[in-house]
Amino acid sequence: MKKRKVPQRMCISCREQKDKKELIRMVKTPDNEFMIDTTGKKPGRGAYICKNKSCLDMLKKKNLIKKHLGVELNPDAYQELEKVINGNV
Repeated sequence: MKKRKVPQRMCISCREQKDKKELIRMVKTPDNEFMIDTTGKKPGRGAYICKNKSCLDMLKKKNLIKKHLGVELNPDAYQELEKVINGNV
């Protein structure tokens, strides 16, 4: 019996390859809106971030969402991301 390959994705902050389930997916929808995709299946352009504070801080500092997804984030979106990272969602 063959083992299934575990999908790997790269964190846009620390650039480390990790299992897809260990990361948070962020999506730019076809309507140019930003969403946090907890299911991993929403349509649109996706980017991934680790579930740790240092990656979130670097994401804010270097404005990586704008670079990778082309959308500007408001402070509420960063707070929502922080809640997901802390497991408060």
